[in-house]
Amino acid sequence: MSDDGWQAFLAADGLEDWAVLHGGATAVFVTDSLGEAARLADAVAGVAGLAGSGALLTMTDRTFSVRLTRDVRALTADHIDLARGISAVARRFGISADTSKVQEVQLVVAAKADAANLPFWRAVLGYDASGDRDGVDPIAHGSTMWLQELDAKKALRHAMHVDVSVPLEHARARVDAAVAAGGIIVAHDEAPELWILADAAGNKVCICAWPDGAKAEG
Repeated sequence: MSDDGWQAFLAADGLEDWAVLHGGATAVFVTDSLGEAARLADAVAGVAGLAGSGALLTMTDRTFSVRLTRDVRALTADHIDLARGISAVARRFGISADTSKVQEVQLVVAAKADAANLPFWRAVLGYDASGDRDGVDPIAHGSTMWLQELDAKKALRHAMHVDVSVPLEHARARVDAAVAAGGIIVAHDEAPELWILADAAGNKVCICAWPDGAKAEG
């Protein structure tokens, strides 16, 4: 695994339907009904290279979503053609994508190295391993989990927060909505890639436009 795949994906043309989140490239197509979503899913399942790739397909009454990987660093150059092929199928059905509906929620457990217990979190959540510090729901219904190592100089030994990964073009609107709902901006020095917000009780949430926000870097 490396950063080369997702960086190539972001640089490629013809991928307007897709956003790159913590888990990888994702697209959400808006449908008129569950039946239409199912028909689109059946057609997408026939796209060359999709079977056996580990992609996640999800249907609701009004959407059909595709996540190509469960880890952003698992993206490869092959996923570019795969994404284009899926978008082409959706266009044949007259179905459009809506990037404002793309998001990923991640539980972040932060601890110092001597207190970290990733096997515990994977066991208690019933999650599979993904990389060295991640856990994923084997049926993909739950949020991903990431073990973040705290700075050894910090007095705090453990903490938890939520990461919300969204496309770059929708991150500011999500922050504004959260503030309008009573949230507080704790830090924004890394915006637009990252905002740290808190609720009135001080519980923290990170709005992350990464790696999609990497497009803003120059």
